Amino acid sequence: MSFIIYDVIFLILFTLITALFLYTKRQNLKREGLLYLYRTSIGLKIIDWTSKKFSKILRPMQYLVVTSGYLLMGFMVWALIKLSYVYLTSPTLARELKAPIIFPLIPYLPELFKLDFLPPFYFTYWIIVIAIIAIPHEFAHGIFARLHNIKVHSTGFGFLGPFLAAFVEPDEKQVQKTKNFAQLSILASGTFANVLMTILFGLVFWLFFAMAFTPAGVYFNAYATSPVNISEVSFIDNVTLENLTLVKIVANNQTYFTDQIVINLSKSNASFYILAYDDSPAFAALLSGAITEINGQKINSFDSLKESIQSHSPGDEVIVKTLVGNRKKEVREYNITLSEKDGKAFLGIGIAPPQRSRLLGVFYDQIAKISDPFIYYQSAWGDFGIFIKDLLWWIVLINIGVALTNMLPLGIFDGGRFFYITVFALTKKQKVAEKAFKISTYTLLALVAVLMIKWFIVIFL
Repeated sequence: MSFIIYDVIFLILFTLITALFLYTKRQNLKREGLLYLYRTSIGLKIIDWTSKKFSKILRPMQYLVVTSGYLLMGFMVWALIKLSYVYLTSPTLARELKAPIIFPLIPYLPELFKLDFLPPFYFTYWIIVIAIIAIPHEFAHGIFARLHNIKVHSTGFGFLGPFLAAFVEPDEKQVQKTKNFAQLSILASGTFANVLMTILFGLVFWLFFAMAFTPAGVYFNAYATSPVNISEVSFIDNVTLENLTLVKIVANNQTYFTDQIVINLSKSNASFYILAYDDSPAFAALLSGAITEINGQKINSFDSLKESIQSHSPGDEVIVKTLVGNRKKEVREYNITLSEKDGKAFLGIGIAPPQRSRLLGVFYDQIAKISDPFIYYQSAWGDFGIFIKDLLWWIVLINIGVALTNMLPLGIFDGGRFFYITVFALTKKQKVAEKAFKISTYTLLALVAVLMIKWFIVIFL
């Protein structure tokens, strides 16, 4: 039985238990907006003990915490602006991503929008991730509040149907009376905790992946292409290959394939060339998936793939096996006749490196040292290994995502108050701080609205 069936059963049971809990504890619940808050004293002693026991470490650490807050805020604002520009100006990105660029992380998100490039996001994952994110985040707020002798009234849970949130409730009046730097450290401590959890679980992910996974195939993301001079095109027509509609063109007695979008872009840019697929063996067979074997030879690296192809001659017929699907369980077999290029056997596949900034490039290079995105890794522990790997992947991704998003200078996030206090501390004028706070909040909300409108137009109109 598929795990998703167990997961849906767990979701239903969890929802029923949550509803029963809310009903039996209804006298202790307080409604604030759409949330029902249940206040407890769980963890208050731990918060007090930690703030006192490690005060000599926590006090100088405040400078690191506040600095990280500014770095996260600056990076997130820059990244959001850059990503928004690319998203709004690209004619294809919104359709390729499918999901809205701004969307709450809910269970089954990849399944809902059919995002094949993401692993499954079960409800089980969601519950575990929420606990790992929320508890350190909220406890950090409480610990740094107690570090400044601010009373913490309660901890607790917020309920929105089956979805949970955690909170720590310091005395707001005392918070507002404390010094600006202390407030900044309290606000930034939650995201700093998420950064620490990202590092911790990143190491766990690396160790687990190294133990449980081995290379067992090679991905490719492009067929061989060539620039075609438009003036040399002698034939053009539409063709359908396995439900894929393309434009077939002939230039200098060579056949190429492209799509209408590329042609339209060339026209709009007044270009004299069209980038088109070669009529290669891989393209003719519409080869797809992770290549695991060629004529029985195991493929587990780019070197083994290259050696296998070069061990044959042009005109040789080879059997290529690939694994396809989200869980790579479907085996496909292709009978392919290799062609010739530069006197060598030619399959016609390649790797198109993604365009990225220098900063993000460094990040991706470090990730590639753990898991090369163009190598298929096989779990030595079967589905259980894949389940744990995907869970750890989501924990790392969402922790850093929450740390960044929460530091946006937006009213609903810690970053909003963080930004307000910063402007107030610099100007000593409350009206200036309030105006800057409103401008940043409304500007970001407007940007989100524009992004959502672009997605809606592209997907539904």
